[in-house]
Amino acid sequence: MEKLTNKEEEIMQALWKLEKAFAKEVLSELNNTAHYNTVSTIIRNLEDKGYIDHKAYGKTHQYYPIITKEAYRNNFVGKAMTQYFNDSYKNMVSFFAKEEKITAKELREILDVIEQKK
Repeated sequence: MEKLTNKEEEIMQALWKLEKAFAKEVLSELNNTAHYNTVSTIIRNLEDKGYIDHKAYGKTHQYYPIITKEAYRNNFVGKAMTQYFNDSYKNMVSFFAKEEKITAKELREILDVIEQKK
């Protein structure tokens, strides 16, 4: 599974939320921040990459994701772990702590989750 561009991810987020949609509906979900032809082209690229499929209604298509948000997230996080944190969750959490992206309270909540699983 390849990493998506920012615009592809934005469209996938819309499709995951809508579950199925026509290109116009995706465009509306993006608050019309892109041109219809651009959205249509990106949707076709996503289909070529195997992220979405469609159901045809005459000349128009209704698109739906075939890769779940969870599957994409797991793949993306896994690659980030390998490429940036040497496959270490400790390194990743330490990074967020050093960057002040996670609080001590949130870390305690994570520890509680870990303890509850034992």
